[in-house]
Amino acid sequence: MGCRDIDYSSLPTRIALVDGNNFYVSCERVFDPKLEGKPVVVLSNQDGCIVARSQEVRDLSVKMGTPWHTLHGFARQHQIIALSSNYALYGDLSARMMSVIGQFSPDQEIYSIDESFLDWSGFQHLDLVAYGHQLRERVRHWVGTPVGVGIGPNKTLAKACNHIAKKFPQYNGVFDLARLSPAEATELFSGISVSEVWGVGRQLTARLAERKIFTVADLRAADPSEIHRTFSVVLARTVKELRGESCIAMEEAPPPKQQLMCSRGFGHVLKTETELAEAVSTYAARTAEKLRTQHSLAGIVQVFIQTNPFRERDKQYSRGVTVPLNNPSDDTLILTRAALAGLHQIYKPGFNYHKAGVMLSELTPAAQRQDGLFEDPAQLQRNEMLMATMDHINAKMGRGTVRLACTGMHPTWGMRQERRTPRYTTRWDEIPTAYC
Repeated sequence: MGCRDIDYSSLPTRIALVDGNNFYVSCERVFDPKLEGKPVVVLSNQDGCIVARSQEVRDLSVKMGTPWHTLHGFARQHQIIALSSNYALYGDLSARMMSVIGQFSPDQEIYSIDESFLDWSGFQHLDLVAYGHQLRERVRHWVGTPVGVGIGPNKTLAKACNHIAKKFPQYNGVFDLARLSPAEATELFSGISVSEVWGVGRQLTARLAERKIFTVADLRAADPSEIHRTFSVVLARTVKELRGESCIAMEEAPPPKQQLMCSRGFGHVLKTETELAEAVSTYAARTAEKLRTQHSLAGIVQVFIQTNPFRERDKQYSRGVTVPLNNPSDDTLILTRAALAGLHQIYKPGFNYHKAGVMLSELTPAAQRQDGLFEDPAQLQRNEMLMATMDHINAKMGRGTVRLACTGMHPTWGMRQERRTPRYTTRWDEIPTAYC
């Protein structure tokens, strides 16, 4: 397992990863400064499990995914504040944050709701650490969320550097691997668990430990060919990236998804087809909106409904159905009509339904649309204009401002979100009130 120290400063490529710190909790703190410095968790759908933790909660060794109901005594003891997921708020602040981050490079890849890669390869004339601090300050001032910046010669090392920027206070949120000598880089990587490497999960960490690979430095020193034979080509590529090679290209636009789905558990059980139809219509409209956002058409609509398997006293039922479309479409009216037809096929009275979902598949680019022989081109054009208008209004005024009547006027079946904060930035009726 021998590998010489590597001079990362001599490599031409410079990739930065900008990552929000405890992003969901940070979004909540933007509008409620009283949460600063306090232990805060954000809960999953139905207020079930922990999906985000403040640093104060991390320091209490509370793990991600822990069911909230198992922590009530512990939470009272440590005064942990639990909040329901507020995805409208997180999504909007993410869009604002990504817009600000994008001002710092012409080449940006938005990797997740709180992560963005920037290509800084042509920025050698700049002090990249100072530039990273400038980025952090602008995001903090313009959006309110804290971020960390890791800078390396490729994506894998940029991710590792971001971890270092956050973990080691002396770097103050920005770390550039090129600032270290080859020996210093090896020493630093020798103290970081291999589990912190991008794509190395718990099971892979255990398998690597069997081969005496415990740290980032150990993995970097491994033979890529042997890693390929024993593990996978993906991990072999990771080893090469840890050595400074660039194997993963920047993607300015994410590839279109091959399937789109929306499914939710209900806040309470539903019994009638009418109630289920409201939920299924809502989910169909949401997937149609996603479909238009990525400029695709769907050829198949799939619907499923199910009872709660954990309610052992209830009769159990779970069924799904596939509804093919005559012609691929992104029209909410057509997709909802197909979803409701599918629901009618599988619905059975006498059950307590807990969850439903709609999935669109056989997706094709909208630019390759082929109209049916008997379709009215004028009507198709009117429907396209209707969908575009609906999307524009909902984007400006908030999701659901314009919707189909079949989704219900005042649905009561929504997810349990007893601890949700207001959607400050996307709902006029939830804007904070200031008193003078």
